[in-house]
Order: sequence, then structure tokens, then C-alpha cells
Amino acid sequence: MSGIIEFANTYLGKFMDIIIPSVLMLLVLTIISVIVGVKFSKALEGGIRLAISITAIGAVMNILTSSFSEALQAFVGRTGIELSITDVGWAPLATITWGSPYTLYFLLVMIIVNIVMLLLNKTNTLDVDIFDIWHLAITGLFAMYMGANLLVTTLLVIFIGVLKIINSDLMKPTFNDLLDAPDENPMTTTHMNYMMNPIVMLFNKIIDKIFPFLDKYDFDAAKLNSKIGFWGSKSAIGIYLGLFIGLLAGMPLMDTFTLAFTAATCLELFSVIGQWFIESVEPLSQGIADFANKKLGGRTLNIGLDWPFIAGRSEMWAAANILAPIMLLIAIILPGNKVLPLGGIIAMGLTPALLVVTRGRIIRMILIGIFMLPIFLWSGTLIAPYATEAAKSVNAFPAGLSESALITHSTLEGPVEKFVAYFVGLGNAQGGKQILIALVVIAVYLALFLWYRKEMIKRNEEYKAGKEDVIE
Repeated sequence: MSGIIEFANTYLGKFMDIIIPSVLMLLVLTIISVIVGVKFSKALEGGIRLAISITAIGAVMNILTSSFSEALQAFVGRTGIELSITDVGWAPLATITWGSPYTLYFLLVMIIVNIVMLLLNKTNTLDVDIFDIWHLAITGLFAMYMGANLLVTTLLVIFIGVLKIINSDLMKPTFNDLLDAPDENPMTTTHMNYMMNPIVMLFNKIIDKIFPFLDKYDFDAAKLNSKIGFWGSKSAIGIYLGLFIGLLAGMPLMDTFTLAFTAATCLELFSVIGQWFIESVEPLSQGIADFANKKLGGRTLNIGLDWPFIAGRSEMWAAANILAPIMLLIAIILPGNKVLPLGGIIAMGLTPALLVVTRGRIIRMILIGIFMLPIFLWSGTLIAPYATEAAKSVNAFPAGLSESALITHSTLEGPVEKFVAYFVGLGNAQGGKQILIALVVIAVYLALFLWYRKEMIKRNEEYKAGKEDVIE
């Protein structure tokens, strides 16, 4: 494996030096799509959409970081609060990760793993969410950054990837329940944000034992969102953040308003451009689904999509709106945190997991979310040196920041897996005691997932029994 990567780096080095990431990904996505049977015109369309998305997110990222860099420096100087790591959101991190030649390697590995699991009847889910392989890839890349070799990294990626696929099967009945959909509904997801489910489940069980009365005070999230309206939107949150930083940084009033409106614009554009990324890989996702179905003899499968098919549930957005200002306060007082939440202030790396585990009980979602947010902030701080170095290596470092600045994503999906990758990388690089620590971390991580799996199986049996009662 290392020989293949070394060969590619040696003989494609000059090519990689002159090509820009957007053009490279246009070529890669188009070629792979054609290989799995997508019509050339559709494959090329997906490639062009991806190139546009990468270009757009780079432009917005530069606007955001250049606008905030001077204000943040003044903020730190006046307040002494050293939240010096710039939160650029998920899309820039995706661009950086897709700029690595290892990401396509991890994609190929996981396609093979998924097919093997299907053939062995270890899953009923065909993962077509190709774009979001970057969440798993960045975990592997961080392990390599910390010292893991390619073999150990590959095993780590497979280990976490297999658990993600198993989780997609475990969640399927809950998705049917939340969507009021029949068993024939094929939609599920292998998205990394649902790998927070085991920890959320642990907190949920604690509430069951100690504070079960909280459910009596639950409320209608749709009505809350309707009442909040614009004032809980991404635009409004961007304005709040811009005003907060501008005023504490001592900026002139008109400059503060400019900063606020710039933040609002960028947060809205992050979401819009993020949808472009998803649309760009749809031809490839469909091509892989068609290819696998032909090879599996028309077997009925669940389809692993991106998480937003469940985004219509109002509880998720109500929780996100409430948790956003709370996260800002936590970031200011949390020991060990260096990230000012900005690009990730709408915590989509967390709220989908809260929705699935609590089944939409909004008070539980908010309470558990408060305890979960520090994990994301610490993880964002942990990976910042890697994210910064990776951005510079693919010429994607924001032009408005100083060379010594660090970038990250405050609510990047899979924060627990980043800590696992950290210890695995150290164990592989340093040996001795670090190997023992890595093994303990993996054991605890796996044990928690297996406990969560047991609890989800119980829940799924309850769903099944309830439907049988209705039939009778």
C-alpha cells in the first residue's frame, strides 16, 4: 500500500504541483463515475459541480477569515481570552481532506468493506454517501499525522467504518418512526455524526434513572422555531457573533456592523455551498448503488444517504438554535479550549444524534447537548495543528490569516474518533506505554458501542412488537 502511494507521489508529483484542487477533483470524480457506469455527461456534470463547490467555499472561507482575523487578535488583546484558533466550518475541512491522495484510497477501502459485509449478510445497508467519506478519511489522516503508519491507519479506518455501517442498520427502525415511514422505506445513513449515539445514549440512560420527570415538561419544537423565526436563523446567529466580537475587540461601530453582516453572509453561504457538494456526488452515488444492486441480484437493501433526509424534524433545529449561544459561553470558560465557535456554531455534528437517541424529546436534547459540546471544542483544538498543516499542503490555507494562525472546525463530526486516532497514532509512533494506552482507549470505545448496540436492539424489538400489536 505504501508503495502505491509512494509511486503516485513520485511520478505524479510534477502534475500535482501545477494542478489546482478544484480541477483535480473534477477529473477524479468524473473518471470514477464513468468507471462505475455513469454516463459521461452526468459524470462530467458532477465533476464540474464539485469544482465549483470547492472554488466557492475557498472564496467564502477567505472572506470570513480575513474579516475576523484582525478583530480576533484585538479581542484576545482586550479580554485575555485566548480563543485564537479560527473555526472555518465543515466545508473548508472537507476541501482540505479531499485534497489528500489518501482520501480516495480510504474511499476504495470502504467500498470493498461495504460490499464484503453485504455479501456476508453482516449488513443490509449500501452506503452511497460517497462525499462524506471525508469524515472518516480525516480521522485516518489525523492518525497518520500523529505517527500511525498506513497499515495501522487502514485498520483504524476499517474498524470505525464497520461500526458506522452497523450503526446504520441499528438506527433504521428509529428513522422509520421519526419519519412515520413504512418498513419498506430504504433510507438510513452511515454519517459520522451518528457515531456520537453511544455517548448520547449513556446520558439518556442517566436521565431515565435520575430525572425521568423532565419529559413531563417537554414542548413543541415546531412552535418554538416558528416563534423564534429569523432571530434563531444562521443569519441572526452570524450577526450576534459579529457584534459580540466587534464590540469586545473595541472596533468602530460601523466596522462592527460590517463584521456582523459579513459573518451572517458567510454562515448562510456555508450551508448553500454545502448542498452543492452533496449534489455534486449524486451521479457517483447512484452509479455505485446501481452497480452493487446488479452484482447482488436485486436484493432489497437499505440505502445509506447523507443525514439531511431527517432534517425536517423541527426538534433538531430548535436544539441547535438554543445550543448555539450556550456553546459560545462554554467556549469562553472551557479549560483547554482555544476555538471560538463560528463556522460550526450551528452544531449539526451533534443535534442529529441527539434527535435519534432521545427520539425528539427536546429538553433531553438540550441538556445532553450541553454536556456534549465540550467534547467537540476539545477535539477541534486537538486537530487544529493537523488541519492547518494539511490546508497549507494543498494550498487551501486562508489568505487573510497570518502564517502562524491555526484553523479548525468547532463541531466536526466524529470528535471521539479524533481522540481515538490521536492515541492510536502516538501508540504506533512511540510504542511502549503509548501502545497500552491506545489499546485501552480502543477497548473502551468498542465496549461503549457494543452496549449501545444492545440497547438499540432492545428498542428495535419494541418497535416490532408495537407494530405487531397494531396488526392484531
